[in-house]
Amino acid sequence: MFEIRYDGLSLNAELQIVQADVRVVMEGETLVEEPLCIDVGLPALLRSGFEETSPDRFADAAVAWTRMPFFVCGCGDPDCRAYPFAVRHEGGEVVWTELEQSPSGTKALGETRVGIEPYRAALLRLGEAFLAFAEPLDYRPLQPETVRLVREWTERLREAVRE
Repeated sequence: MFEIRYDGLSLNAELQIVQADVRVVMEGETLVEEPLCIDVGLPALLRSGFEETSPDRFADAAVAWTRMPFFVCGCGDPDCRAYPFAVRHEGGEVVWTELEQSPSGTKALGETRVGIEPYRAALLRLGEAFLAFAEPLDYRPLQPETVRLVREWTERLREAVRE
């Protein structure tokens, strides 16, 4: 079983970040369930439907979008708190490895697997929901290409899910 969901999207106008109640369940285990900033890591999350990821919560979010953890603290700062997951593709599956990252190093905590088709379908729903919410806003995120990146990866997901 795989579930990834954003509920209650909102824009923090002062911080220029999009926040939501995030829920991630894989193989019956709840990995994430709390309000978090989603826009910092969303382009990397959508990209994970096609490419492997290797997050670094201490990378510069303005330029290293491919290395951002998928979910970060509600303040929008990955240095504060983040949920980093490395993703790799094996056969018809996506393997999520939960990581613990600190300035002294990275430790793998556990792995879960999901089929590529349901994974991409779930990511597509996230991308579409984000775009419906964010595109009409006066929104100026730290990574200025966030909406464009989400739009491009969402389109790739849409094409892949149709196949």
